[in-house]
Amino acid sequence: MPLPPLLDLLVAVLLVIGTAFALIGSWGLAKLADFFKRLHGPTKASTLGVGCVLLASVLFFTFRPGSGGVSLHEVLVTLFIFLTAPISAHLLVKAALVLDPSERPAPPQDRADGGSA
Repeated sequence: MPLPPLLDLLVAVLLVIGTAFALIGSWGLAKLADFFKRLHGPTKASTLGVGCVLLASVLFFTFRPGSGGVSLHEVLVTLFIFLTAPISAHLLVKAALVLDPSERPAPPQDRADGGSA
């Protein structure tokens, strides 16, 4: 027995959005100019893409007829990805700045009038 039509549509929309985010993240990794910009694509867009695909998987396997309840495998994978992607990106940036300190951006300048920009 198939899923209800509204849930089936939600799963399909989440899959399309997830694959679009993953494609955008992959394109950013291939096309952006330097290491720091290239790191931004996979850590942001691809993480959201994988999150949407895993959410679609959770909905599908939880609400299909004959399922045993909530599918925890996808929830654990999503939690692992959302915790590890920012940490690994942070460590990669720190390592790149140690290897080439000239890449460090200049500190912001204080305004003479004391106001904010």
